Amino acid sequence: MSHALTVRQLAEADLTETYAWYEEQRTGLGREFLGEVEATFARIVEAPLRYPLVHREVRRVLTKRFPFAVFYIADAERVVIVAVLNQARDPERWRRRS
Repeated sequence: MSHALTVRQLAEADLTETYAWYEEQRTGLGREFLGEVEATFARIVEAPLRYPLVHREVRRVLTKRFPFAVFYIADAERVVIVAVLNQARDPERWRRRS
C-alpha cells in the first residue's frame, strides 16, 4: 500500500539549499542529489515502517549516494517529511522540527 507524501516547508528549504550548493560544485550534481532524494522518498512511501525510529515517532533513512538523512513521521495513511539534512550537521536540528 502506498502512503500519501507531504514534505514540510522546512524540508523543502533543505532540498532547495542543498540543490543549489551541489549545482555550484558541479553542474548537474544538484539534479543527481534530487533524484537520489526522490528515490529515497519512494522507498519510504513503499514501506514507511521499515526504517528505525530515532526519536518518539520520527524515523530516519539514509540516502545511498549522498551523505544525507531523511527524517519523517508516518501513520497508517501518510508520510510527512520533517527534514533532509547532511549527516555532518547538528544532529539535534531535526528534533526541533518534529
